[in-house]
Amino acid sequence: MAELVEKIRELKERKRAVILAHNYQPPEIQDLADFVGDSLELAITCTKVDSNLIVFCGVDFMAETASILNPDKRVLIPETGATCQLAAQLPVGVLLETKKKHREAATVLYVNTRAEAKAEADAICTSANAAEVVNALDEETVIFGPDRNLAWFVQRRSGKRIIPIPADGHCYVHRMFRAEDIRRLRERHPEAEILAHPECNPEVQEMATAVCSTSQMLRWVRKSGAREFIIATEVGMLHRLRRENPERVFIPALPEAVCKEMKMHTLERVYLCLRDEGPEVRVGGRVAERARRAIERMFELTRSRQD
Repeated sequence: MAELVEKIRELKERKRAVILAHNYQPPEIQDLADFVGDSLELAITCTKVDSNLIVFCGVDFMAETASILNPDKRVLIPETGATCQLAAQLPVGVLLETKKKHREAATVLYVNTRAEAKAEADAICTSANAAEVVNALDEETVIFGPDRNLAWFVQRRSGKRIIPIPADGHCYVHRMFRAEDIRRLRERHPEAEILAHPECNPEVQEMATAVCSTSQMLRWVRKSGAREFIIATEVGMLHRLRRENPERVFIPALPEAVCKEMKMHTLERVYLCLRDEGPEVRVGGRVAERARRAIERMFELTRSRQD
């Protein structure tokens, strides 16, 4: 493994490439990457990197987003099979039919969507800023998808009417968490704080000390006085939490909560991706142009709330 890592670093330096990795990536890829973050952090980072070659270790919609925001850069993904099942749950045809029925509504889509769906949205959001984006809109009715649990999270933090689409959109990993499992862990670790991702079921969110995106979990831990934390999100997140907070104890809410698609990227695939400069992800034409506007609208809305 050490030899392979050295080969990747040599190739990366020679080709002036940048490796981005999501918080759910395997530990060895997180440790190798130039930047590790959640969807929002990586979306921002890919617009700032001083490189024309980006290797994106995440799932398909993330690489698409990088391509949309960087039309003059080459975006590579080590394994094309790393698709997001949640993103596939909202076909653009279903979205268009819903928009026809609710012409008065704004459309806010989670970044976990395909490029064609993003192109039909008024704004994109991430789990870190979903409520902020929705609350910044003038419209009182908002079509929101594809994650039903994130829509529930937004509804509780907004006075708007939220129309979830599809009816049962979900992340199969975050749906694994059950309230009874969290309750048992809390009995064994009564001093632990519970951090849950907003893709978790409502009953799990209601048990949490805080409902956080992965980047927000990191910030929460840094500010918290607690020593132990029960983490209800994909288990890859625990590697970064432990690496950056070695004095704290992090307990997976469910050790089996693994996104198999996120784990498809391996060091060997990263090496071959850099060596061959492929597979490449490219979103072009009218879809890219319209999707870029929706993503940039997210940045505008969140900036306006901060000013």
